[in-house]
Amino acid sequence: MDPASLGRQRDIVLLGSTGSIGTQAADIVRRNPGRFRLTALAAGGGNPALLASQAVEFGVDVVAVASESAAPAVHDALQALARESSRPLPKVLAGPAAVAEVAAWPADVVLNAVTGAVGLAATLAAVDAGRVLALANKESLIMGGHLVTDRAAPGQIVPVDSEHSAIAQCLRSGRADEVRKLVVTASGGPFLHWTREQMATATPAQALAHPTWNMGPVITINSATLVNKGLEVIEAHLLFGIDLDDIEVVVHRQSVVHSMVEFTDGSTIAQASPPDMRIPIALALAWPERVAGAASPVDWSAAHSWTFEPLDGDAFPAVALAREAGKEAGTVPAVYNAANEECVAAFTAGRIPFAGIVDTIARVVSDHGGSGPRVAGLDDVLGADSWARLRARELTQAGAW
Repeated sequence: MDPASLGRQRDIVLLGSTGSIGTQAADIVRRNPGRFRLTALAAGGGNPALLASQAVEFGVDVVAVASESAAPAVHDALQALARESSRPLPKVLAGPAAVAEVAAWPADVVLNAVTGAVGLAATLAAVDAGRVLALANKESLIMGGHLVTDRAAPGQIVPVDSEHSAIAQCLRSGRADEVRKLVVTASGGPFLHWTREQMATATPAQALAHPTWNMGPVITINSATLVNKGLEVIEAHLLFGIDLDDIEVVVHRQSVVHSMVEFTDGSTIAQASPPDMRIPIALALAWPERVAGAASPVDWSAAHSWTFEPLDGDAFPAVALAREAGKEAGTVPAVYNAANEECVAAFTAGRIPFAGIVDTIARVVSDHGGSGPRVAGLDDVLGADSWARLRARELTQAGAW
């Protein structure tokens, strides 16, 4: 973060503005007009009315719509709102490259809350433009790996995930050479303490019933398989430079301790707050400062019981699989991520059982093989992503299970 930006209003570009993270980020900006100003928005186009209302409410300069077919609906919604508002309408960009174009728009901070692999181009555009990148789209870092981290300046990427935000806060308690390991907490999802046999008949409705967090459908199912936690292990490795074997996953059902850092003297520093994403979002927008009243704190006047238990790797093999993919590096993490996105779609469509998600990811990763320790360029990543999606579709097509 440029020291000159501390204490003054920051211009924010919000990518994925109509999703769960995006709408909460907009709420933070709405409640802190003296600290933040939205200058540009981007979304896929699935909710044109909300995107248009956000654009008019915040008076942004430009709106990007990833889906060209959704652009007319956004235009119509903007025109309808224009009759009720005196603010000028924003410029509208549409198409696959539009989100990445807006990611390089003049701003202090770009919050990338796009879902899935499509966020990679926007991440690279924001980094190359020198913007502080508040990163909620973990997939782009996992896919890009060193392609992203080598292009980012120290401190340019600020995590939005609650776990990585917690780690970043805990790391303030000591020097880098004093860190022994990172402890990433997991809620365990809706199937905690279920066996693989019990999960064999789990339905999409059951997988979407997360016990503590209110998230989008893909992330919620990723939490049920613990693929999300596997991705977070790789992300923590890339963000903080900690060996993959020194990143431990611990089940914490209450989702109040968001992660911890263990230091060489035996001390463990934990970050605790209610399961409310507005806290890490606000911190990322204002980093390294905090935003007063971002969300309610823990009520210390009430009794609390917090539990921690080891991860059942037999029931939830996704984390170990992700750790190995992270060690392989190159395009292997991109293959893991792409295969998962296709498998989640196949599961929700009823083509594969719940256990088939991680089993198919493992098969696709195995079929891919290694690719060397580093990624040469964006084409390598996108090529691996496309191959993995095609292979996953072949394995999850109707009748294959």
